Amino acid sequence: MRTIHVIGIGAGDPDQLTLQAVKALRRTDVFFILDKGEAKSDLVRLRRDILDAHVPQGTYRLVEARDPERDRSAGGAAYSPAVGDWRSARADIYERLIAEELGEDESGAFLVWGDPALYDSTLGVLEEILERGTVAFAYDVVPGISSVSALVARHRTGLNRVARPVQITTGRRLAEGFPEGVDDVVVMLDAHQAFQRYADEDIDIYWGAYIGTPDEILDSGPLAEAGPRIERLRAEARERKGWIMDTYLLRRNPRGGEG
Repeated sequence: MRTIHVIGIGAGDPDQLTLQAVKALRRTDVFFILDKGEAKSDLVRLRRDILDAHVPQGTYRLVEARDPERDRSAGGAAYSPAVGDWRSARADIYERLIAEELGEDESGAFLVWGDPALYDSTLGVLEEILERGTVAFAYDVVPGISSVSALVARHRTGLNRVARPVQITTGRRLAEGFPEGVDDVVVMLDAHQAFQRYADEDIDIYWGAYIGTPDEILDSGPLAEAGPRIERLRAEARERKGWIMDTYLLRRNPRGGEG
């Protein structure tokens, strides 16, 4: 039976791959890579760099396909259906790649930024394909170092404080309000800098963009001071590269002797 490896490749640095990930790379016959267009060609190049660093030349095939466009204008009640449509479009592409490009006894792999279990669609897409019943395969998952782990490591801090919870959420959710009962919040997928609405509160921010790559940018400090710098850095980076991937930790300082 065909086998698919879903391999977490870290936040961008080839040195962040685990030994388990390297072993999985070297067991793979075909690597499937989705091209997100010229603006994000760096993402394809970084995947190629990882293969060059860890897999002997001539031992695998590389198959590229164009990633379907997602309706990023959809909001409110339309957001979840738009994401569902995009996932199904991806499933169509993955299904074709597996059926046409992978032999019955071969193994293929999808290289997933960070960790496949954290805000990534690959596992859901593969399950949708299996539910269709048109192509059979087994798959396994290799965890990776997420941008969240890399972020706090680069800032030399932890995700949580003693006896306190931490929550991982999205910019869309943060814009609706700071999570109740949580003072340490990691925010991903924030295209509109939702942290701005909390600039008047006693909160520290630890921010990073392109974490683990040569373009990495870091900033931190009290939100009131660091927020404007981060907005400027983010705008400049997006203008320069045409895209941006960033993550940040918001840490609310203890109130009234709490902590």
